[in-house]
Amino acid sequence: MSPVLVRPLRRDDHAQWLPLWDGYNAFYERVGPTALDPAVTAATWSRFFDAYEPMHALVAERDGRLVGLVHYLYHRATTSISPVCYLHDLFTSAEARGGGVGRALIEAVYAEARAAGSPRVYWQTRENNATARRLYDQVADLSGFLVYRKLL
Repeated sequence: MSPVLVRPLRRDDHAQWLPLWDGYNAFYERVGPTALDPAVTAATWSRFFDAYEPMHALVAERDGRLVGLVHYLYHRATTSISPVCYLHDLFTSAEARGGGVGRALIEAVYAEARAAGSPRVYWQTRENNATARRLYDQVADLSGFLVYRKLL
């Protein structure tokens, strides 16, 4: 198996990024009547290339093909002077799973966050996402917090 290269997303990656993005949204059941509006996808894509946005994207490439993505952002917190890094979306293609792509993407976000002076990286996943949680348990600590939300 060829090594994976993690790099910043480029504008010419759109055609390969979009199926990964769609796969991520399908995995989290953002399909059917509650599907993301194409305008949301377009806005998300454009944010990655806007220097004034705190949102960033990295991709994993193997043999010239994108096999994973990670989106992350920085935000202020009441517990830190430096912005905190939130790993927002992480997805690998089905054929790349188990090959170190997810770990490489997480480690790349750690490196970016360190370079930005962020004191921590955190993320959420579903309780029943057992496959991903096996990796997450190896690369981070479970915080013990529960997430509450109210759709408006």
